[in-house]
Amino acid sequence: MQKIDTDFALSPVRPDIFRQQTADRDVLFAVHGYNNRQSDGVHALSRLETLLNLPPSAVFIGILWPGDSHASFISYPVEKPTANLTGQKLAAFCNLELRQAASFSFASHSLGARVVLETIRRLNRKTRSACLMAAAIERTCLEKEYVDAFEKTGHIYVLASEKDFVLRLAFPFGNFFGHVLDPTSNPLSAALGFSGPPRAIGNTVKPWQIDNRLDYEHGEYLPPSGAEPPFPDQKGTWMEPANFVRRAFNLERQTWPA
Repeated sequence: MQKIDTDFALSPVRPDIFRQQTADRDVLFAVHGYNNRQSDGVHALSRLETLLNLPPSAVFIGILWPGDSHASFISYPVEKPTANLTGQKLAAFCNLELRQAASFSFASHSLGARVVLETIRRLNRKTRSACLMAAAIERTCLEKEYVDAFEKTGHIYVLASEKDFVLRLAFPFGNFFGHVLDPTSNPLSAALGFSGPPRAIGNTVKPWQIDNRLDYEHGEYLPPSGAEPPFPDQKGTWMEPANFVRRAFNLERQTWPA
């Protein structure tokens, strides 16, 4: 797809169409991150779908949520409730309308991890897999805040980079001030998408840490939403993460990152 900026149109999809399209199929929900315009989410997730080349038994559903902001990372502390509410609404929809789906899996970027984990904890069934890329959430979340979601997920995949400038600086800043609004959070915690989980527990699949020499920044996991850099591009930084998501969905052994 070569669409950019506002060159797209969205239209409602009736619940009965969702039921028909997902019945007896493996559903992969993909969730964009924080501080993305609606058009960014549409284009990036649409391009990710083309890269994944999922089997005929699968159906890809991109989730758009109001994570955009005019104040950039400064408003991060007040976006957590928005992500939580999105997860609650998505879970309610799945429980009501997608009961005939064969399985649910998830892939997320940045704060989309919170949307995913909040959804999983409220589903009436177990989740097949969850792939959390550059997750802007505390690195202990799978053992503490979202241990219930972790226990309901068959396989958890994480992609983390210590070259992620946003998670290295902006996340601790936002988490510190977010502690005022949410005293249960750990204001000194590193992000899951920066350091990875403290250890491999249960169904956490290794490896997850991207080699620092590859210099992965926060915005290099998903395909570009604009005309630059060009898409498709087999040398794009998003190619390896897309392959990672595909292997996670197919429950295959991860060959990257080494």
